[in-house]
Amino acid sequence: MPLYESVLIARNDVSQAQVEALVETINTLLTENGGSIQKREFWGLRSLAYRIKKNRKGHYVLLGIDCTPDTLREMERQLGLNEDVLRVLTLRVDEIDETPSPILSRKNDDRGERSSGGRGGSKPSGRFESGRGGRRGGGDDREEYRARSEHDDVREEAGAE
Repeated sequence: MPLYESVLIARNDVSQAQVEALVETINTLLTENGGSIQKREFWGLRSLAYRIKKNRKGHYVLLGIDCTPDTLREMERQLGLNEDVLRVLTLRVDEIDETPSPILSRKNDDRGERSSGGRGGSKPSGRFESGRGGRRGGGDDREEYRARSEHDDVREEAGAE
């Protein structure tokens, strides 16, 4: 049977348990028709690139599926009718990779950095203390700029003679 990878996005106001129940209904549909889910990855609640049906976030799930094309079409039809599912994307693949996806492995790396104190805490070394670009006293560099440009104008006039 052909192999597929499917990513589905569920609404953000459903719980993680409801998302897992949704995956179980997909699993029962597939097993009834001779298919199976070979890989499951719950990516968690993530921000969407743009609003979908007035939602800014969604629960992402990656499934590695082994089933017939007719069973896949029925699964996508059922998911399209479900109000909790925002989007489904299914691709045919040559093999289902058992290693964790880059999304999941990056998520684990980020958690490790936060716990070790890799981010935050110290300010980045730079010229300015605040993000405004001014000096410590909150002064303005305009006077210094004007003084330099007037001085340079005097030099240019002296050099032109």
